[in-house]
Amino acid sequence: MTGNKETTIKIDMTSEHMRKIFGMNDVYIKKLERDFGVSVVDRNGGVAVTGREDMARKAANVLRQLTILSERGNEIEEQNVDYAIEMGMEEREGVLSQIDSDCICHTVSGKPIKPKTLGQKTYVDAIRKNMIVFGLGPAGTGKTYLAMAMAITAFKSEEVERIILTRPAIEAGEKLGFLPGDLQSKVDPYLRPLYDALYQIMGAESFAKNMEKGLVEVAPLAYMRGRTLDNAYIILDEAQNTTPAQMKMFRTRIGFGSKVVVTGDASQKDLPAGAVSGLDTAARVLKGIDGIAFCTLDSRDVVRHPLVQRIVKAYDEYEAREKYRNRENHGRK
Repeated sequence: MTGNKETTIKIDMTSEHMRKIFGMNDVYIKKLERDFGVSVVDRNGGVAVTGREDMARKAANVLRQLTILSERGNEIEEQNVDYAIEMGMEEREGVLSQIDSDCICHTVSGKPIKPKTLGQKTYVDAIRKNMIVFGLGPAGTGKTYLAMAMAITAFKSEEVERIILTRPAIEAGEKLGFLPGDLQSKVDPYLRPLYDALYQIMGAESFAKNMEKGLVEVAPLAYMRGRTLDNAYIILDEAQNTTPAQMKMFRTRIGFGSKVVVTGDASQKDLPAGAVSGLDTAARVLKGIDGIAFCTLDSRDVVRHPLVQRIVKAYDEYEAREKYRNRENHGRK
């Protein structure tokens, strides 16, 4: 039967790229061997992949994709290997090299910022093409970080005059009044993730200088009331914690020449029990309007430690089972 006979495929690969792709103690290559049911050995300036014909071909394609990434100067990480294997299983050839060719900008340390999954690539492309983009999905999918990189790139190329980053000052079980200090010190902890990303991409000195000039602003959502935001790149983070009134207020602040990215995770609401999320309402009201795009990222787009990806997937599966069980119970009543 076609595809079942054993075959060996040779791939040219230097020892430098082999070292990166095989991983410490060959951990990456062992994962590939296990998932595809093949063996991979170092053979005369390359590697030989042996196994069932169809699986050997898929595994060889994964190794070629990882070699391209390595040749471009990338460090090969576990997330790269896991995603390459996933794409290889689905026979989606060329995906990794296509994604990797899209460099948004560089951090102050010179590290390139690129989308790492198809979902992230779709998200970045949507931001380029639309005036307003909603980036929805779990933690670790790069929603905010990629939006920040796009904002800083637009600011540096003078496509916009300023960057405004905002998020609602709500966290689970805590109230601002219980925190010490003045108002600014009370809200700073909620904005810290935005500051951290700015420091990494823009640099602390450049950030401080532009903040002093009012060209970069990091503020709670309540500070947006009564303003019109022209020629700005505006990011609303943690939008699942907005009320419908706050979301409407924010949407109507947008002026000429501005671009907006709204990020949120509908499964991580910190609103009072029974409260409606402005993000959920916006998803129902604004879908289908030209110039507004909705991008949903999922566990496959998590680019933190692979364990985080497995945690997100486990919760997604658990919540799906609970919804099904609740529907079944409701149907019996």
